[in-house]
Amino acid sequence: MDDLKNAGFDMFPFFEMTPDLVCIANKAGYFKKVNPAVLEKLGYTEEELFATPIASFIHPEDKALTASTRAELLNGKALINFQNRYRTKSGNFIWLQWTSIYFAEKEVVFAIAKEVTEKKIIEKEVEEKYKKFKSLATHFKEHLEKDKKYIAIELHEELAQLASVAKLDIAWVNDNETGLTAAAKSRLEHALAVTNVLVNTMRKISFSISPNMLDDLGLHDTIEWLCKDFSILNGINCVFENNYDEAHLSKETKLDFFRICQEALSNVLTHAQASNVKISIDGVDDEVRLCIADDGKGFEINEQKYKWGLTTIRERVASINGRLSIESEIGKGTTICVMVRQELADIN
Repeated sequence: MDDLKNAGFDMFPFFEMTPDLVCIANKAGYFKKVNPAVLEKLGYTEEELFATPIASFIHPEDKALTASTRAELLNGKALINFQNRYRTKSGNFIWLQWTSIYFAEKEVVFAIAKEVTEKKIIEKEVEEKYKKFKSLATHFKEHLEKDKKYIAIELHEELAQLASVAKLDIAWVNDNETGLTAAAKSRLEHALAVTNVLVNTMRKISFSISPNMLDDLGLHDTIEWLCKDFSILNGINCVFENNYDEAHLSKETKLDFFRICQEALSNVLTHAQASNVKISIDGVDDEVRLCIADDGKGFEINEQKYKWGLTTIRERVASINGRLSIESEIGKGTTICVMVRQELADIN
């Protein structure tokens, strides 16, 4: 390899001894020089390596990405920590992580690689475990929501209907019985008012337990209704701004976004002493972002880290593999944002 020696790319003793894979390749895509670690890891002789295009050793699934990355390398972009699979002489594949640089004036690539097969196996195992637990979490959440829906239906269709019948009977007696004393009349009017409150409360609890509106009208209308209801009942201005097409959100994500809004508004009502709340959904790069911002008293985040409301939100965000951001300062309100990757949110 006199030409390589003259070009200043002779293998130093350090590269001969290092356990890392060190090689020099030409612009045409052939190995021109390798250290002993390359021969040991791949199992080929120098003659076999030098006579075969490098692309022939690459896993079929990695060839396209490797080719495009190599094209960038030849155009002057340094290659750092790029991973792909190489076929060994025994027929197995190993994962290599490359750092490479192209010397245009000599038309050669100088590259160093570490084997990361064990690391990739561990990553794969972790990914499979995550998918398993994600599936279990989704399964439990679906069953929990199914049970909630059943309770909500019973509450709305059965108990609320019975309370409505009682209300009608009380109203009939109050309107048609002429011999009632003033005290009896007063008690009937009080009972009528109580049953009216009871019916409305049951309907609100039913919606809170299982929002059928979410299935019927969608996330936008449901959160908009939630905001209006929150404003009317509590005297706190609440607005909803939606800049994202909810058709791209999975049913699970819609439900989780709604539950997070419920929990956040409950926290605002209980702790924030706010006058205004804004809920927004928009797309940011490759993520969907839900934010709930209030102008309340704020808090020290570290002191509130393990409070029940925030813990509930954290757990729900984790269940959809999202990211939670909480910003708050004493006297300057609180903003809670949930970010979910769009390709995850799109899965139905």
